[in-house]
Amino acid sequence: MRAAVLGKPIEHSLSPVIHNAGYAAAGLADWTYTRHECDESGLAAFVDGLDSDWAGLSLTMPLKEVALDVADEATEVAEAIGAANTLVLRGGRRIADNTDAPGIVDALAETGMKSADEVAVLGAGGSARGALAAARQLGAAKVTVYARRREAISELEPVASRLGLELEAAGWDEAERCGRADLVIATVPKGAADGLRPVWGEGTVLFDILYDPWPTPLAAAAERDGVRVLDGLALLLAQAVRQWTQFTGTDRAPVAAMREALYGAVPSRSAPEAQ
Repeated sequence: MRAAVLGKPIEHSLSPVIHNAGYAAAGLADWTYTRHECDESGLAAFVDGLDSDWAGLSLTMPLKEVALDVADEATEVAEAIGAANTLVLRGGRRIADNTDAPGIVDALAETGMKSADEVAVLGAGGSARGALAAARQLGAAKVTVYARRREAISELEPVASRLGLELEAAGWDEAERCGRADLVIATVPKGAADGLRPVWGEGTVLFDILYDPWPTPLAAAAERDGVRVLDGLALLLAQAVRQWTQFTGTDRAPVAAMREALYGAVPSRSAPEAQ
């Protein structure tokens, strides 16, 4: 059986490391997971060319939105977000899903955080969609999004509406007040939040989806202030674990082996101890 990650660029992807480690640990010797460069215009043809040996695809930028166009059906979370990072191929059908949002929730649960009343999101790009869905799954009724462009935040309003979330828009000049939230999810590109120094509330958690280089200046400053910090490797692992179980049809993935392989592929990092 085969699976793969698609995107452009794709050569940097660590997904094959995670998935193949899972196959090896589970004794799935006839499973392989590869990477293929593909842009929006090529996705439909790539999927049409797959045979019954294919179990699923992981989709990264810039394919997450067009993934819904090639699917026969989509999960509730993928529909609400308007983007999918997963295409499960089963019984001749293509099922689009988004494991980013539940991946955030899973990674937070490992730290002991299972709910959040107040959530702040830094940035209003594509990754912010998954952050909104994660906030809803954590029980938040309202999310404050901080971004340089108010127009970008307005583009998230239909997503928030479908999720049943109240969305508050705030300018980047107000971003330092994000630390008052229970959870801060940073979705901005490398360098965008380097000068940000929020005043952190007691018990606030920072989830910075970047992982290279690490720590970011924002994360390093937060850790010095005693804030619990998660990074993009935690998300990369958690969303991949959910994909792995869907592709293989196996209820439980060998998470420890997958984590060890991921962190082993990033020499500058050491794997955190599982809670």
